[in-house]
This record gives sequence, structure tokens and C-alpha cells, in this order.
Amino acid sequence: MKEKIAYPIGGFLLLFLLLIFLTCVGIFIAIDAQDKFMMIKYLFENPIFYIIAIPILIGILLVPLGFVIINPNNGAVLTFFGSYLGTAKNNGLFWINPFVSVKYVSLRARNFDSEIIKVNDKLGNPIMIGVILVWRVKDTYKALFEVDNYENFITIQSESAVRNLAGTYPYDNFGENEAEITLRSGFKEVSQSLEDELGERLEIAGIEIIEARISHLAYSPEIANAMLRRQQATAVVAARHKIVEGAVSMVEMALSELSKKQIVNLDEDKKAAMVSNLMVVLCSDKDASPVVNTGTLHQ
Repeated sequence: MKEKIAYPIGGFLLLFLLLIFLTCVGIFIAIDAQDKFMMIKYLFENPIFYIIAIPILIGILLVPLGFVIINPNNGAVLTFFGSYLGTAKNNGLFWINPFVSVKYVSLRARNFDSEIIKVNDKLGNPIMIGVILVWRVKDTYKALFEVDNYENFITIQSESAVRNLAGTYPYDNFGENEAEITLRSGFKEVSQSLEDELGERLEIAGIEIIEARISHLAYSPEIANAMLRRQQATAVVAARHKIVEGAVSMVEMALSELSKKQIVNLDEDKKAAMVSNLMVVLCSDKDASPVVNTGTLHQ
């Protein structure tokens, strides 16, 4: 079975009829006592009065018990002695059979901020991860009758999905394979994967996932320092690689310009010395301290 929409009776008409009846009762109480006695005596002596009055009296007593108010973005799930009648989603005042059980379910979008849990990524590194979900009830029948407690169901299934997600992607690739999707860099792809998996897991409970994303991501404390040093080393190597590439390009340009403009003629030994000096200056992480040669070039 799945959710079906119920359309209860509008409550304002019955409320109006109830007010009319109470007005008639008030008028009856207000009339003269002698006339009231004669009227009651006449009614009690007429058998038809009992046939008509008793059902009306029972109905009047039950009518006030059937009024319900359904607020915006709320649904009223109706069951009659264990039988599902439908879900009323229209807003306003309605009247429902007093013997029908009414269970209100919020249809608003809600946030779920999971606890930060310790899991292993694809490479086996322990990491701390937490997610935040934006969800709402889409199918009230499934939410109430397919699972025991849909809010608790969301909590357990979210943790399971996060563990599976962490085992699918590495935390970081440290520049070894830039095309590989990681938890740290592939935010869009990882979030979409999380949404798809949670959507499949929570479909049985009639839950719609509006958005799912990682709210906390870090290495576990026992390896955080080691991984930080690894990241720093990787960054230093990458920076040095860029520096060397730039230095080689600059040395090549310098030699080319000197040769093209014939500013000075250098043999292979002089070129080698010039390249060595320029590479030391350009690749050093400190400012160079030049030594001025006041003699000849060969000194």
C-alpha cells in the first residue's frame, strides 16, 4: 500500500448546525415553565419522539468530538479500527468521525545533524566524519506503517550510509592522482553520492532527501599529526617542483638572450658555471648574497 489522500467533511457547516441546536436549547430553557412542562409532557407521551430524539441526542454529543484542525504543512493520518483510510493534507477546520484515530505528521523540511563518527576511508586511514541532512516526509503511510520509528530509522541508516561513503573514497590523494575523487576535494560528487544512497535507503520509510552534505571531515587524532606532516611535505615538494621549472625556464631564456644579442661569448664551462649560479640563486629559499668580482672574469 501507499499513501492516499483523504478529504474530510468541512467543519464550519457542522459547527454552524451545532450552534443552531444550542440556540434552540437556550430558547427552550428560556420559555415559561408552564409551557415547558406541557411541551415535555406531550413529547414524552409520543413514541415517535424517542425514535427521533435519541439518535439526534447521541449525534449532538458526538459531533464536538470530531472537530480537527490541520495546520499548514501537516498531514492527518486517518485509521478506523486498524484500517488505513487515507491522509488529509488540506488545511483548516474539518469534522472526522469521532471513532476514527487521527495521527498528525509534520510535512515540513527538517534538518538532521549526525554525530561525528570514526570510520576508515578507502585507504584504511581512520577519519572523523559527520553529515547534515535536509529531509521531509513524502509518504505518510510508509513513514508510520512501514517502519517502527521513522526518525530513529533515519539516524541509523544515515550512520550506515556515512560509513559506506567513507569506505568508497580516500580522504586525500596527496597529488598522486589528481583525477581521483576524494572526500576533501570532490565535494559535489561526494554529496551527490550520499544523497543517492540515502534516498535508496530511506525510500522504504517514505522519506525524501532534499540535501545531504559533509559537515565535518578530519583525520583521527592518532594520525592527524603524521598526516599533517605528509601534507606539508607534499606541498613543499610541489612548490619546489614549480620553482625548479621556473628557474630552468629563466636560465634557458637568459642564455638564449645572451647568445642572440651577442652580449658575451661563453664557452661550455662558463655556461655551466652561469647555470649553476643562477639555479642556486633562483631555487634558494633565502635571499642570495652576491659576491662582487673586482678582478678579471677568470679570477
